[in-house]
Formats: sequence, C-alpha cells, structure tokens
Amino acid sequence: MAHGEVLEFEEYVRTRQDALLRSARRLVPDPVDAQDLLQTALARTYGRWDGIADKSLADAYLRRVMINTRTEWWRARRLEEVPTEQLPDASVEDGTEQHADRALLMDILGVLAPKQRSVVVLRHWEQMSTEETAAALGMSAGTVKSTLHRALARLRQELESRELDAHALERAEQGDERETERCAA
Repeated sequence: MAHGEVLEFEEYVRTRQDALLRSARRLVPDPVDAQDLLQTALARTYGRWDGIADKSLADAYLRRVMINTRTEWWRARRLEEVPTEQLPDASVEDGTEQHADRALLMDILGVLAPKQRSVVVLRHWEQMSTEETAAALGMSAGTVKSTLHRALARLRQELESRELDAHALERAEQGDERETERCAA
C-alpha cells in the first residue's frame, strides 16, 4: 500500500473509530469483544483499503467485515461446546421486560410518518450526527432537527396516551373486581 493510502486509512480510522465501535457494540454484547471485533475488521480492511474505490462506502465495507468476523467467531465458539451428562447450575436472565420494551418501541414507531421514523432511527438508534442523517436522507440539517423534534413530541404524546389508557383499563378492572366481591357478599 502506498504511503498516501496508509495516511488516508489512518485518518479514516481516527475520524470514524467511535461510530465503528458503536456498530461493533451492537454486534457483540461484551465491550472488550467489540473492541477486538473492530480491531480485527480494521486489520482485514487495511490490507484491502486500496481496493475500495469509493471511500464513502468504507463504513459499509467495514460493517460487513465485522458481521462476517462475528459469524466466524460464533461458528468457532460453537465447536468448543462439550456435551455433558449434568447441566451446570446457571441463572438465566429473564429478558421479558426488555423484549416488551422493544416491542412497544417498534409498535410506537409505527405511528410516525416514514420520514420521521427514518430520522429517529438514524439519529437515536444508529447514533448518526445531524449532518450525517441529513446527508443520508438528502435533506438539510435544519429539516432533520425540526423533523426529529416533531417526531419525539409525537412519540411522547403516544406513550402518554397509551399509559393513560392502561391506567383507565386497570381502574375499570379493579372496579369490576370490587363489584364481583360486593355481589358475592
């Protein structure tokens, strides 16, 4: 690789490392494993940097390398499992609440217009900057900010409405129970 390309790669890594590490954290739960994943992907990409004609697609290329690397790791770890006759005592975290929160989030995003949903996902889920979001969606930074503001206000309104509905349903159920108890007495 030419000296200029080495400097270009180093500059790319310096400017994009935080965003790339966030992507790695979404792929593997352990922060140390995420750092290892990113380093491995960067090392693999370094050797092929001159082959990436459009450097604006380098993030996508690196994310694909991270996904492939994570898959390789998963396959290798699967082979390390050894069957035994006795199961180990292990506690398993109940992810029910987390799944319920995620289901609520996915459901509530459905009330937004597609443009609002896109802005919310890119800014808060993908943690893109306002400028990156604007470039990705082909709009101005001001439009991204105002769209995000309106979308978050709409999400808050929807959450409050659903919470009020849940409380009203709960009160109605309690009233039915009291009525049943009174009739039984």
